[in-house]
Amino acid sequence: MKSYRQIVEEAKTEIPEVTVAEVKTEQDKESDFVLLDVRDEDEFRAGYIPNAVHVTRGMLEFSVENHIPDRDQKIVVYCAAGLRSLLAAKSLREMGYTDTVSLAGGYRDWTAADLPTIQDKPMTHDQLDRYSRHFMLTEVGERGQAKLLNSKVLMVGAGGLGSPAGVYLGAAGVGHLGIIDSDVVELSNLQRQILHRTESVGTPKVQSATTTIKSLNPDIDITPYNLRLTADNVEEIFSEYDLIVDGCDNFATRYLVNDAAVLMNKPIVHGSIFQFEGQVSLFKPHDGPCYRCLFPTPPPSRHGAQLK
Repeated sequence: MKSYRQIVEEAKTEIPEVTVAEVKTEQDKESDFVLLDVRDEDEFRAGYIPNAVHVTRGMLEFSVENHIPDRDQKIVVYCAAGLRSLLAAKSLREMGYTDTVSLAGGYRDWTAADLPTIQDKPMTHDQLDRYSRHFMLTEVGERGQAKLLNSKVLMVGAGGLGSPAGVYLGAAGVGHLGIIDSDVVELSNLQRQILHRTESVGTPKVQSATTTIKSLNPDIDITPYNLRLTADNVEEIFSEYDLIVDGCDNFATRYLVNDAAVLMNKPIVHGSIFQFEGQVSLFKPHDGPCYRCLFPTPPPSRHGAQLK
C-alpha cells in the first residue's frame, strides 16, 4: 500500500508546478486561466487569492463542473502548502481536464511573498448556520452571502409588493434595508400584505415591516422612512443604497423612482400587479431601456388607482 508521501511524489511526476511569481505575472497579463482554491471552508474564510474559485478538495469531483464546465480551460490549483493541490490537479486530469497545474507552496508562499489577498466579511457561528443552505448554491456560496450582508437595498412601498420582497430580502441576509412608505396598516391590507399583523392595524407600515423583518432575522439593519417619496427627498434617500426595489402603488411615484435612478445610476427591480396579472423587470441605467423608455407617459389616472 502506498503512503501519502508516495502518492504525492507520484503526482509530482504527472502534474506540473508553477511558482507564485509565475501566477502573479499571468494575473497581471490577464491571461485566460482559472485559479482554483481547494482548501477547507475555514481556511478560505481566513483569506484567499483574488479571483479564485473555491471548491473544497472533498467536494471537487462532485461540483467542480458547476464552476468550470470547460475541460480544456487552464486551471491553476492551490491549497495551503502545495500538496493537496497536486492530488486535486491529478484528479482533475483523471476527470478529463486537460490543462491543470499546481501552485508550489500554495497560499503559504503567496502570503509570504506579500502578494494580494482578500478576506470576506467574517460571519458569526449563528450566521454560518442561518445561511448554510445558501452556501450550498453555486450561484451564492459564502462569498455571495458576504456580498449580501454588505449590500444596501431600498424598498419603495411596504404593501402588497413590498411585503414578500421585504420578507425574502430580510431572510436572505441583505445587510441593510431601507423601507419607505407613508401609509398605516389597515385591516383590509392583511389578506395579502404579509409584513403586517392584526396587532399592527393603525400603526405606520414602516414600523410594522421593521418589527416583522427583525423578528425573522435580527442581523438586518433597517432604516424606516415614514414619509412620501418626493422630488425634494428622493436623491438624498437613494444615495444611501445600492439597489432600489420599486413596489409602489401609483404611477407618479413610479416615474419619480425611474427618473431619479437613471440620474443617479441606481439599478431598479420593478414589480407591478393588477388583479391576477403582474410583471417584474430589472432596469439597469445606461445598460438597456428604463421604465420611461418603455412607457413614455402614464396611463389615465383611473388606472393608477387600481395599481396595487
